[in-house]
Amino acid sequence: MRTVFPTRRLALLALSTCALAQAPLLHAQIADYPSKPVKFVNAFTPGGPTDVLARSLGEALQTQFKQPFIVENKPGAAGNIGADMVAKSPADGYTVMIGIDTTFTVNPHIYPSMPFKQGDLKPLMVLATSGMMVVAHPSTGFKSLADMVTAGKSKGVNFSSAGNGSPGHLAAEVLGNATGTKIQHIPYKGNAPAANAVLAGEVDGGVLAAPTMLQHIKAGKITALAVTSRQRSKVAPDVPTVAEAGYPQLVQEILYVAMVPAAMPEPLMQTLQRGMLEALRSPDIQARLTALDLQVDGSVGAAASKRLADLSAQYGRIAKATNMKVD
Repeated sequence: MRTVFPTRRLALLALSTCALAQAPLLHAQIADYPSKPVKFVNAFTPGGPTDVLARSLGEALQTQFKQPFIVENKPGAAGNIGADMVAKSPADGYTVMIGIDTTFTVNPHIYPSMPFKQGDLKPLMVLATSGMMVVAHPSTGFKSLADMVTAGKSKGVNFSSAGNGSPGHLAAEVLGNATGTKIQHIPYKGNAPAANAVLAGEVDGGVLAAPTMLQHIKAGKITALAVTSRQRSKVAPDVPTVAEAGYPQLVQEILYVAMVPAAMPEPLMQTLQRGMLEALRSPDIQARLTALDLQVDGSVGAAASKRLADLSAQYGRIAKATNMKVD
């Protein structure tokens, strides 16, 4: 008499057989990783902090693993283009996004549609953090954040940012909402052109990545009003924090993140995480990051995921309150 297995039992048997068949392949993949070049996808403009971070890490990891770590620039749509490329890549550890948190914590709240689902990617590591600089062109006469707020309330100010959905865009919206400052937001394609707009006096000021602004501040070509981080900048220690300037609600830090396809096996992630942590602890990398006003972080796993989730909830409330949208 023929035995008939229930459908569920057949399905479980098939899954078990498949898993057993794949186990040796996965073990070999993990043992040999990396056996070919690894691609870091920089989701923002070439020459910016994410690019420098990706290349610095790549050099260190190449020495460790004896395989090339190459950087491919895929900027655009506040990180969405690079993130989408990685989301659609094989989850084999050979394609990693290097970017910032706002692609995942701000963009879903302000873009009418996203090219990838939030669940398509997961954090490999929070690599570093940094604040931003609230800056002004010297011709404005602003000497403090309070000066800028006073002028903004009476006649309004225009601010450049690195683009729609960028941390600077978010900060400008928060500043306007919290203080009643009338801010006209003018997006540029990256921190460098946004900084150049302030340098040229095309705009009154901006909230921009600190690394882009430091040389201009030191040269006296741009006035630094405050930093958005909780602590003062190590490379611009005379600039007060927004909290010290009387605006604690404006505290905001950028998370520099490495993201991978969600299906990437945990053992492969751990191999890359160990290599990254070793690289981030090296004096050479730490010196490079300090020069960019970045602080080494190193969060992984549930801690990294929670930080992104908490920021997404916070920024979602801000986006709704300020009607922050990208058409």
